[in-house]
Amino acid sequence: MSSVFYTYIELGFHHIFDFKAYDHMLFLLALSAIYTLQDWKKVLALVTSFTIGHSITLALATFNIIKFDTALIEFLIPVTILFTCITNFFKLKGAATKQRTILSLHNLMAVFFGLIHGMGFSNFLRQMLGRNGNIWQQLLAFNIGIELGQLLIVGILLVAGFLIMNLFRAKKRDWIMVLSSAAAGIALILMMETSIF
Repeated sequence: MSSVFYTYIELGFHHIFDFKAYDHMLFLLALSAIYTLQDWKKVLALVTSFTIGHSITLALATFNIIKFDTALIEFLIPVTILFTCITNFFKLKGAATKQRTILSLHNLMAVFFGLIHGMGFSNFLRQMLGRNGNIWQQLLAFNIGIELGQLLIVGILLVAGFLIMNLFRAKKRDWIMVLSSAAAGIALILMMETSIF
């Protein structure tokens, strides 16, 4: 693995953990809030669906195939968080664990919202891309870094949920309500703070 490839993996990984751009972490929290540790395969499929979506628009935006209003994307990202939280409220009775298939409406939603988040990632990546390097290689490495960061975040959330529900006997319904309500509240604040208003 070349040093440049590894550098872009690190850039992607650290971008997900950048607390100045915590909206992506907040989306992952909302996306995985209805799942428990035993649902890890479904969560893995969900995160990968999100990665597929944002990889597409990240590539298209990086190569200037698509152009967009940055302020609009900054508004739409918290909209995706809020919408995900609202769908969580309809699944409070454990609908996530009853889901039989890997490919579900939730996964398709993750792909669609990933398309929006990919445009948000592209602003950061375009500033970092080497002018003479292999852009495709850098793009791939950046996406791998983002995926690894996302998996770590949802892994931490699933373990935290497991500990809280088993050690402290919290109900799954309450855990979903707390995470989704907090994420929805922050998303509303982010929406109001965007320059679109």
